[in-house]
Amino acid sequence: MGMDQIRRWESGALAHAVSDPFGQGPLPWLRGSEHYFDDTGQIIPWYVHPVPERGGGGGGAGGRGRAGGARIPAPRSGGPRTADDVHLQIKGFASNSAVAPGEAIDFRITVDPPQQFGVDVYRIGHYAGDGASKITTSPRLSGIVQPAPLTVDRTVSCHHWWLSWRLQIPSYWSLGAYVAVLTTADGYRSHIPFLVRDTHPADLLLVLPDITWQAYNLYPEDGRTGASLYHAWDEHGRLLGEEGAATTVSFDRPFAGAGLPLHVGHAYDFIRWAERYGYDLAYADTRDLHAGRVDPSRYRGLVFPGHDEYWSPAMRRSAELARDSGTSLVFLSANTMYWQVELAPSPAGPDHLLTCRKRRGPGRSALWRDVSPAEQQVLGIQYAGRVPEPAPMVVRNADHWLWDATGAGEGDELPGLVAGEADRYYPRTALPEHTRRILLAHSPYLDGEGNKRHQETSLYRAPSGALVFAAGTFAWSPALDRPGHTDARIQRATANLLDRICKRC
Repeated sequence: MGMDQIRRWESGALAHAVSDPFGQGPLPWLRGSEHYFDDTGQIIPWYVHPVPERGGGGGGAGGRGRAGGARIPAPRSGGPRTADDVHLQIKGFASNSAVAPGEAIDFRITVDPPQQFGVDVYRIGHYAGDGASKITTSPRLSGIVQPAPLTVDRTVSCHHWWLSWRLQIPSYWSLGAYVAVLTTADGYRSHIPFLVRDTHPADLLLVLPDITWQAYNLYPEDGRTGASLYHAWDEHGRLLGEEGAATTVSFDRPFAGAGLPLHVGHAYDFIRWAERYGYDLAYADTRDLHAGRVDPSRYRGLVFPGHDEYWSPAMRRSAELARDSGTSLVFLSANTMYWQVELAPSPAGPDHLLTCRKRRGPGRSALWRDVSPAEQQVLGIQYAGRVPEPAPMVVRNADHWLWDATGAGEGDELPGLVAGEADRYYPRTALPEHTRRILLAHSPYLDGEGNKRHQETSLYRAPSGALVFAAGTFAWSPALDRPGHTDARIQRATANLLDRICKRC
């Protein structure tokens, strides 16, 4: 493979080309100006802002290159550099995506060339606007070059990597979303996200979409080996679409690029906002929901804050059980519950392999709306399509309590709030059982072919009394706490919804 071909993948640019319209950048979760000392005593800035590229070719959001020839933005002189999937300066993954206080989490990390490295562990939260706080730091660790990933039928797994560091989670650590930040002695950096969770009751259970994150993971994004449920490469380094993508992907591997999942910032936006205003949160991921580790009776509501496209039958049963037993459901994105998936064990443990057959081969489609009662029978709306350019959200039924104290009037336009992907109500598709149902936005936009379509935001009350809210747009969570994208009306509307669920009013 020539150098020009290699450069296409050095940036870790997530070449499946599913764009984040909010420009989350490589580190969407830490905003502060924290510094640290390197081994020579020199002060090194934590967050390295990419500089503009010299020469042709524009990069993606946050300075990431795009597949197809864009070059890598050079880091600011003297600062940390993001590891890539070609050279694998430092990359790693956790044995499990969620762990309880008192348990241990294992990190398997490759370092090339072999050298010492350290791990800083941060917790995501408001933290006076910084977005995260450092909780602990590892001792200096000895890094090794791990074996090459194993590949079978485009399934890539690193379950055979040696253990690099075991972190015992103290009993006093707060529940929440964490990021392990890996930094080599020569200044390369990567990330590993994980959760600390337990089963104590709380007002709201935040469910992070780890299954969807893995479906999009193209690691290693090297132009040869990596594969997701969307893309893979042929022998010439050309990016293939779904017809050549993986059918099964493994959780036992790092995330491509900087080591953070695509759209992870959407979940972190909600977490920062909710912790700022004191909501009582517990944490889980979608594999917890799948495995039956979520008891909905312990919570007033389950909140799904990010892009949550891939659902197993067990996940759907758990959500329906929650709703039918009186626990509210809050979906703050779009394109939720679109593909039906299966989870299976790997040599590393249960539910470590994710399979979605989509439309290839004999048998039925894997779309929920084709193989089972449509997702609208849970959400109240369902996926309509991509939104190429952000469009205003148009307020509907402004006298409803969701819009109280927001200042939003009937027909008001909230700029940029329909973005990424959108949902709508399908009149010919059955609705869930409800005692009341209302649409709170009806927003026109143009699809990729220039056709006029519309987005809708839905709320209904189930016979159990549970509320089920579906935002119907990718832009809702970023409007809560993403710099440059916040909207006070969405913040107030979300508070109205959660306060009612938590019986604060």
